[in-house]
Amino acid sequence: MTAPLTGRKVLLITVSAFGVIIGVNLLMAFKAISTFPGLEVANSYVASQNFDSERIAQEALGWVVDPVYADGLLRLIIRDAAGLPAEVRDISVLVGRPTSVRDDKVLSLVEVAGAYSAAVELAPGNWLLHLEAHATDGTLFRQRLDFVVKG
Repeated sequence: MTAPLTGRKVLLITVSAFGVIIGVNLLMAFKAISTFPGLEVANSYVASQNFDSERIAQEALGWVVDPVYADGLLRLIIRDAAGLPAEVRDISVLVGRPTSVRDDKVLSLVEVAGAYSAAVELAPGNWLLHLEAHATDGTLFRQRLDFVVKG
């Protein structure tokens, strides 16, 4: 025969259940705060003032970017609206994980036949790429690309 369910047992069960819930919530909040880099822009209002004009100029370029990663080499193929290699004045790339800044790397790209490449070791999984480039006429091109490294 089992022992009777007393008020003390019910209290212990209730406190234990809420203790587990609160503990998990605190752990998840700590992990979220410690791994998320935070702000995308310093002042969202100021960034919004130029958003539409920059978007229209960027769309007018018609650029399409394809990231390809294999054998420790990240290649970015940038094509213009006609499908030809885009005329890029300068380019900067940051590659990292979507949820953490721990693995962020700023890459030095080398241009060869219209493709930009950099040697970088990326572990299997989800990665993101922040690309910022200028066309020869000075038009700013920004894009965030998500890609997966197979493992």
